[in-house]
Amino acid sequence: MSQLTKASSNQEILAVLNETADAVGKVLRANKDWSLSGLRDTQYSVDLRADAAALEVLTGAGVAVLSEESEITGVFGDDDLCVVIDPLDGSTNASRGVQWFATALCAIDKNGMRAGLVVNQANGHDRYWATAGGGAFHNGVAMRPSSCVDLSEAIVGISGIPKQRPKWAQFRALGAAALDICLVADGVLDAWIDFHSHGVWDYLASALICQEAGAQVVEHQDRSLVVHEHGQRRTPIVAATPELLVSVRQIRAEQK
Repeated sequence: MSQLTKASSNQEILAVLNETADAVGKVLRANKDWSLSGLRDTQYSVDLRADAAALEVLTGAGVAVLSEESEITGVFGDDDLCVVIDPLDGSTNASRGVQWFATALCAIDKNGMRAGLVVNQANGHDRYWATAGGGAFHNGVAMRPSSCVDLSEAIVGISGIPKQRPKWAQFRALGAAALDICLVADGVLDAWIDFHSHGVWDYLASALICQEAGAQVVEHQDRSLVVHEHGQRRTPIVAATPELLVSVRQIRAEQK
């Protein structure tokens, strides 16, 4: 495997992200053990095996890794790449047979996001990806968000429960943030609101995909969505259009 550096092309980086997701997919397809790891609440044993498979590929490519499961591996300096990864986003869905879970990866350098990939591991087929300045794609087809501007007509994805029912048309709580957010980029959902907060591995790849597709992506408190510390949390909000973003930001702001 060739070594990745900051000078590597975004397509070279994306190829390694795909190889990593494939390695994780092999672990998940073979898995029969949904026992908890005992190391952290809601962490499954397969989370650790999936992480080990991902690390083998990524460290072999010479990049630093920020993973939900293993925290920081390697050194992330000014001239380095780091891959932010959730090997199994939606692990509870997977453990209960809900066919909506993913591997999410986003390569960053000190200037920001370079390439992002989200693979629906439940079917092994649906892949969402983007490169900085290169557009966003679902299985090779360019993605575009919906044109929805009116909250009363919007189908909104959520993580967590609002304290009162907003005046949207409908909502969906699907349970795998990385995949959920990609649905906004693809025009399937009109917006997505985080009513709690998430680790960077849950949303970063999808944030790049949404940005490249033309959707609106912000952080609830206007902080940067790109973070380098395992313990930092953010609250992303995504909408198809600027007009709808105003409405969904107001919904989130009302949750005290």
